[in-house]
Amino acid sequence: MNLVEKIKELHASKYKFVIVSSGGGSNAIASLLKVPGASNTVLEAYIPYAKESLDFYLMKKPDFYASKDTSLRMAARAYSAAKKIDQESSLNHLLGVSITASLSTTYEKRGDHKFHIALQTRDFSKSISCKLEKGKRTREEEEELVTAFVVNLLAECSELKYDYPKIPEEVVFDEVKAEKGWAELMSNKINYVLSEDVSPELIFPGAFYPYHDGHKAMKDLAEQETGKKIFFEICIQNVDKPPISYHQIKKTVMQFNDSENWVLTKAGKFSEKSKLFPNSTFIIGADTLVRIMDERFYESRKEMLKELEIFNENNNHFLVFGREYQGKFTTLSDVQLPDNISARFKGFDEEIFRKDISSTSIRLSKEED
Repeated sequence: MNLVEKIKELHASKYKFVIVSSGGGSNAIASLLKVPGASNTVLEAYIPYAKESLDFYLMKKPDFYASKDTSLRMAARAYSAAKKIDQESSLNHLLGVSITASLSTTYEKRGDHKFHIALQTRDFSKSISCKLEKGKRTREEEEELVTAFVVNLLAECSELKYDYPKIPEEVVFDEVKAEKGWAELMSNKINYVLSEDVSPELIFPGAFYPYHDGHKAMKDLAEQETGKKIFFEICIQNVDKPPISYHQIKKTVMQFNDSENWVLTKAGKFSEKSKLFPNSTFIIGADTLVRIMDERFYESRKEMLKELEIFNENNNHFLVFGREYQGKFTTLSDVQLPDNISARFKGFDEEIFRKDISSTSIRLSKEED
């Protein structure tokens, strides 16, 4: 079956999707759209071609633009968009698919020619990665190859026949299925997923991308201070960040050993975390506290004070660790707190804790995936 016939089958299926392409790979979108019936399946097509556009789409500057990680984040956001656009179809029939690629151009590239394709569904996330041999194909031939992989990935995940191209280069397929509770959390059917079925009393929110020595030192001090066991909280869809894929959830929680607990939530704001976990203590950096107390993120100071009153209502406390922020090491004493909640915050000064470790620097020091 040729590619056009396969696309016709896609358009006649019950599946619908949002597709996003950055860099090379946009021919896949054109190929899908020019076959009649595209409006039956393509909910939205988006091409953040410039780096600045992709930064805007992801709401952050990615570590690497053409990478598996970036493609997975794009696909997760595309799937989230599909759910918002089409609220009639079953969640099982909605997909988010993305492409990042660095392909042949009119000048010789220093880096590799490669592509990364990712797809997110309710029940799994899947990726395809390949490093292409330089000079073996023209730009058009590389685009056609990427298109063939995209169409066959969509076919596979739409319960249709598929036949991926056979090429001499290594093609890496990776699939991560949702574990217990993940899909339900993604679909807002539950509020959180726990690694251990006990109520968290000491919670450390963060991306933990990666989990490093600074986090471990904060964990040890907080547990010594409270006598309680920490739960690392990973928010899978924050208000100011795109949702993360099942690949990224698995990669994050696998960093913790068997004696360390974690909890997955969709609570991006601390007022939301407070509602989920009353009578608990949160571990935060002073830089995070500065943002919590920044009136610019609220309609007014009155609204800010009203929202923060929830910490009193739910009996929440905070352990605040000093952090490098805007060129200065900032501690609790540097942050002006409203009188009504100031007693709920306790700080660790620089003499007790200081570890200037950047997660971004750690990631950038490693090879691009």
